[in-house]
Amino acid sequence: MTPESPQSNNRRDFLKTTASGLTLAAMIGPASRSVPGANDLINIGVIGVGGRGTSLVEELVDRKDCKVVAVCDVYEKRVKRAMGICGGAGYRYYQELLDRPDIDAVFIATPDHWHAPVAIDALKAGKDVYLEKPMTRTAEEAKRLWEVWRKTDRVLQVGVQGTSSDHCWKARQVIGSDMIGKPVWAQASCSRNSGDRGEWNWDIDPEASPDATGDANVDWKTWLGNAPRRPWSPDRFFRFRKFWDYSGGIATDLMYHSLAPLHIALGPDFPWRVVGTGGIWVQHDTREVPDTFFLNADYPREYSINIVSSMANDVGVEDIIRCQKGTIYFEKGHLVLEGNGPYIDEFKKKYGHESVWVELEPRADHTTNFLDCMRSREKPDLDCDTAFKVMVAIAMSVDSYRKSNFLYYDDRSLRVTSHPIGLASQMPRDTNPVD
Repeated sequence: MTPESPQSNNRRDFLKTTASGLTLAAMIGPASRSVPGANDLINIGVIGVGGRGTSLVEELVDRKDCKVVAVCDVYEKRVKRAMGICGGAGYRYYQELLDRPDIDAVFIATPDHWHAPVAIDALKAGKDVYLEKPMTRTAEEAKRLWEVWRKTDRVLQVGVQGTSSDHCWKARQVIGSDMIGKPVWAQASCSRNSGDRGEWNWDIDPEASPDATGDANVDWKTWLGNAPRRPWSPDRFFRFRKFWDYSGGIATDLMYHSLAPLHIALGPDFPWRVVGTGGIWVQHDTREVPDTFFLNADYPREYSINIVSSMANDVGVEDIIRCQKGTIYFEKGHLVLEGNGPYIDEFKKKYGHESVWVELEPRADHTTNFLDCMRSREKPDLDCDTAFKVMVAIAMSVDSYRKSNFLYYDDRSLRVTSHPIGLASQMPRDTNPVD
């Protein structure tokens, strides 16, 4: 019953093995979460109502356990559109929204360079926070946000829906119970083919301008925030993910979705060493960020993670966690565990087959998880601690790419450095970090 290769469809035909069949108490799924009463509404403000923010408003207005009472954006047309969807109040400046005592939580969907300032101010204003990925734009911003969060009793969830999937939590239990040995290497990908248009070249509203009036008016100065001063640029405003001032490109937009579940499965650690590679191989327009990008990260508990991506080819790689004695494959509705190499007989003797399925169990979706944790004050699926560590790895990969060298993280001082930290004895003898 051994498949010809890890990609073989035979893997999907192996014996279904339930949690009890594996005789692992750790495989018991999470308890059901409480259902809020019909009148127990949570008042929400949504800050940033572009494409993703508007989708959040549409999602939230269909729920029975919360109410969108206010929206905010520096582009008047977006504010009016969102107000029409939710029936709430509209603001240009998020501080005015945060001043409302009736708002319990904010959902933040601004461009990346505004994530840290808005989230920090929201925490200080006593609001719980649902923060779209990436957590922040830089590692230093993530540290500042984490430090503020630690001083509050607020719930903060970062918006990576995959971290509320049972896949990563079952994989965590499998690894923690030592079913397949020590983790060695994990891989994932996020790939698209954007065609001739190029990734993130979203439509530009020709009427939008800082000099316009009415719905077309944009507060460009406020939108820039702490980013470098630049003249009005519709390309930068509507397609911000192409530019380093506001985004980390693929890494902050898509790789966060791939890396965060692996951090949950393997254990939320800061990386030790990170390198980012790739380039603009196809989409030669005004973009600064690469269209093809690779993140390689080494961790203190001695395993590596590799995330691959391209916006010019949509063929990625399977999500896989490789351990010394076996391998975890992520399939729809279940995990597949396979014995590996000289440990196949040991695996078969222990579990009855060379490959087994671990069934997944229902979990609350990411938004429900956040709202439930607001009531219970429990830790959400992608809490600030874990999200901070993910953000450090993502930001380091971007900085490494831009500097063309390895970067290292000191988890004592919480800072990025160009010199090896902690595990220097494991560095190859010819390693010569560049300052």
